[in-house]
Amino acid sequence: MSAFHYAFKVKDIASTRRFYVDILGCLEGRSTETWIDFDFFGNQLSAHISTNLPEPDYCGKVDGVSVPIPHFGCILEYGQFQEVQERLVKHEIDFIVKPQTRYEGQKGEQLTMFILDLSGNPIEFKAFRNSEEIFAS
Repeated sequence: MSAFHYAFKVKDIASTRRFYVDILGCLEGRSTETWIDFDFFGNQLSAHISTNLPEPDYCGKVDGVSVPIPHFGCILEYGQFQEVQERLVKHEIDFIVKPQTRYEGQKGEQLTMFILDLSGNPIEFKAFRNSEEIFAS
């Protein structure tokens, strides 16, 4: 298994649980009063309460689109991408970068979308047309 672990800041446990479990459908792992873990599409997220949440900086430029830095996310299969998109729309989560195709007709063609979780953390979801091109240059 080659999953990643990412620890990040959130404003509270209740809204974080609502977003990752109820909206995204992630499984909940261990938790305390100050942190909570999730199975984020096979990866471990660890959300820790903080009063110092940084604002995203839209300094990233990818295929002509400004993207927030820092951000985290995951690479999904096309069907999973559509399912996540539908869940986000159903729960009226605003897209900060609407679902779109990046690098259309080129090596590395991918679907992408960006949202903010309920603590303001930017998340990108993407799906490659050809998974063998994930690291293609």
